[in-house]
Amino acid sequence: MTSSANSTSVAIGSSDLHVYPLGLGTNTFNNPEAPAEYHAVLDGFVERGGNFLDTADMYSFWVDGNSGGESETVIGQWLASRGKRDDIVVATKVAAKPGREGLSPKNVALAADESLQRLQTDYIDLYYAHYQDDETPIVESAAAFNDLVTAGKVRAIALSNLSPDAIDEWFRVSEENGFALPVALQPRYSLVAREYEGEMAASARKHGMSVFPYQVLAGGFLTGKYRTEADLEGRARAGAVERYLNPEGLAVVSALDVVAAAHSTDAASVALAWAMADGKITAPLAAATSTAQLDQLFAATELTLSADEVTALDEASATFL
Repeated sequence: MTSSANSTSVAIGSSDLHVYPLGLGTNTFNNPEAPAEYHAVLDGFVERGGNFLDTADMYSFWVDGNSGGESETVIGQWLASRGKRDDIVVATKVAAKPGREGLSPKNVALAADESLQRLQTDYIDLYYAHYQDDETPIVESAAAFNDLVTAGKVRAIALSNLSPDAIDEWFRVSEENGFALPVALQPRYSLVAREYEGEMAASARKHGMSVFPYQVLAGGFLTGKYRTEADLEGRARAGAVERYLNPEGLAVVSALDVVAAAHSTDAASVALAWAMADGKITAPLAAATSTAQLDQLFAATELTLSADEVTALDEASATFL
């Protein structure tokens, strides 16, 4: 199993897991019947030094004909064919797959086994409680996740989309009962969604959790590809991007353009580098549908922004705090 660190890796909380400081989001891996293009992206990600894959049991139920689990299935096919399971850190999640909603002990146990089957593996490296479940006492959910760790099915646990109060409660009951403690947090975070910087960031620091944010490129908006309504026509992500297509959002894109030009790079790389600046997060998650897009993502890990550049981007995005 992956446990050793190297010069380009970061630890996941207090666990023995270490990952390259960029995770590959895989919610676009939605067709296991034709996985070649996804497998090419996975190959390219690993060839560039990546080892951290982020998925969820719900991906991608929203695609016509899908029911969830498709992304895990694609990854499972790839893991089985490449034979490098122990070199890869796989994160997946439970709580929102149709028919597997919530964090009840029974659902968590069943969902984990189903994810293991789809991933064609006998352990999940990092298992997230994907969404808050106000119907199930947190102590019961925490116990269920602990049982998975005890059974060897999960190496470490993590939280996503829980309120700061719920995070505090999870830690409280886990410490009282000797349960495995969460080692990572996955919030939404980007230049156009900065709510994380308040109580959520304080919670992550207080509990020593690594932070792996999602939607750091805001559904593609911060790549600069979408600047007018016409740019959205026929685009699969139009709904996710449309909310940012306003003067405030476009001001952020303009600020990214300025910094990108100074570094001879692109807006996407700058947006990711901003998120990584000043130790605000541990590593961003970002999706790619081609190896060319992978080059943009990896460029961000080599890009260091000046304090003035970070400040300029902070100021341009201040309305999104």
